[in-house]
Amino acid sequence: MRMPLLCTVVFCALARAQDPNAIDLKAPEIALWPNGAPGSEGVTAKEEWIPTTDGFHRVRNIHQPSITVFLPAKDKATGVAYVICPGGGHNYLVMDLEGANVALRLNAMGIAAFILKSRLANTKDYHYKVDVESLADAQRAIRMVRFRAHEWGVDTAHVGIMGFSAGGELAAYAETRWDRGKPDSADPVDRQSSRPDFAVLAYPGGNPANLTVTKETPATFIVVNNDDGLAPASAGYYAAIRKAGVPVELHVYNRGGHGFGMTGRTPAFAQLPVSGWPGRFQEWMVDMGFLPR
Repeated sequence: MRMPLLCTVVFCALARAQDPNAIDLKAPEIALWPNGAPGSEGVTAKEEWIPTTDGFHRVRNIHQPSITVFLPAKDKATGVAYVICPGGGHNYLVMDLEGANVALRLNAMGIAAFILKSRLANTKDYHYKVDVESLADAQRAIRMVRFRAHEWGVDTAHVGIMGFSAGGELAAYAETRWDRGKPDSADPVDRQSSRPDFAVLAYPGGNPANLTVTKETPATFIVVNNDDGLAPASAGYYAAIRKAGVPVELHVYNRGGHGFGMTGRTPAFAQLPVSGWPGRFQEWMVDMGFLPR
């Protein structure tokens, strides 16, 4: 199967020598908890890259959550940042289609991108939960970006979260369950707020009934296809956000199925109207005042 050009560029970055199924993006990977994530202390099991059958790369069995840093060229940087949550049914993470490919598109818009490698609820022999360990990882990622904002050229008031499929469910939890930080914490990262300033949910999974939307929920952009079974839930979440008086934009395209990321799975994606959604997202960011005109 042919792959989109952007996807090909990512893969040409060379595979990790120790695992031909992994991708080496030549980007720094930062452990969120250098001494071990809470609830996973002492776990020595190694992450596993699943042999690819479609040209895309998936990782599972994650116990040491991290973020991989993609920064835009300095002359294009806007100070805006997104933590990216790839999907994979909480079984694995699709690290290129819904990770690196997205990060590169955001970089082209002048947006810093941080791909989250989170613990997964369907990890064999472990009992992680989306709204516990996975959420803690997403919150920690947001705090970490704020803590190191000066180093990465990020405005601490312009840190968002973007999730795809199962990662969209995680992003929805992150935008509805957050705190202002723990000012008395011995860990300076935990003193930072975990509230995203804006959120993007691409064909998100989960049940909107599990989420409590308030007037403090961040402005949200949602994209889904009508021929995706998750479309009704996305519409329901849109309605809940709108009812709370929070700015929200919903784009429902006629066709394109599920799991298209920003670049699609094949070149045919470019012929579909949904392929233009990154442009609509960028327009939304400008319209909301998050990106400069």
